[in-house]
Amino acid sequence: MRKMLIWLPLALFLGFFGLFASGLLRPDDRIISSKLVGKPLPAFALPAAASDRPPLASSQLATGKPRLLNIFASWCVPCAAEAPQLLALKQAGVEIDAIAIRDARPDVDAFLQRYGNPYSRIGLDARSEVQIAMGSSGVPESFIIDGKGRIAYQHVGDIREDDVPMILDRLRKAQ
Repeated sequence: MRKMLIWLPLALFLGFFGLFASGLLRPDDRIISSKLVGKPLPAFALPAAASDRPPLASSQLATGKPRLLNIFASWCVPCAAEAPQLLALKQAGVEIDAIAIRDARPDVDAFLQRYGNPYSRIGLDARSEVQIAMGSSGVPESFIIDGKGRIAYQHVGDIREDDVPMILDRLRKAQ
């Protein structure tokens, strides 16, 4: 029995090493799939986040036409980087609404003045409660909402130029 105990530390080390190595060698999955795709948006009614845009409620997103719902913040650098793509989507006829998280109206106004305003309505989610209820973990994130108010697609991260055709295609499919 004593001879077996001498080998126990080596066996434990090899076991931990094997577990660690398998985690490093396995390819990581960078695609985050939302469990809310296909489900209705959580009910919410948010106050206006910008001086020149109306507030946002979940009932306004079930109008029969697919829309893009963008979650952003004025302090978010990638949000500024995706602004030209959102303007391009608006020019392509996409209805875009937004939720500004952990922000203040003057900061949102300044952000929109600087980078452009593609949004029809902007709600202020001061405590990120709606963001969390939607399964969003950061900014920016965008959701395609079908005409019945259900989440059809979740795009994690900023929308880049090469994402625009895919977003337009998914919006067409969400009708």
